[in-house]
Amino acid sequence: VQLQAFGGGLVQTGGSLRLSCAASGRAFSSYGVAWFRQAPGKEREFVATISWSGGSTSYAGSVKGRFTISRDNAKNTVYLQMNSLKPEDTAVYYCAASQWAIATMTKGFDFSSWGQGTQVTVSS
Repeated sequence: VQLQAFGGGLVQTGGSLRLSCAASGRAFSSYGVAWFRQAPGKEREFVATISWSGGSTSYAGSVKGRFTISRDNAKNTVYLQMNSLKPEDTAVYYCAASQWAIATMTKGFDFSSWGQGTQVTVSS
């Protein structure tokens, strides 16, 4: 499956953005999808995962309660709704997918397909 992430931009502290990860290829409904992010000078970190079934999700502690991951299999798209954004959320956000991935998968090596990043900048 090929992935394309978009929806990033510049937003003020406390604002919201919705990222989209559009997939091409067949059987997207059998793929679990995760979001990762990487800030300048920092290592890539896990943000959120949604299982292939859509029935379970997991979040990094730093975003829990503020971000929501969801999927629309009819549109072959996974979303990351980001609310109450903070300057420390500034990063390039990447989506990643792997067939039959479950919500407990939170490491980069768990995922075989990656999209290009989309920049999110939160101004203070």
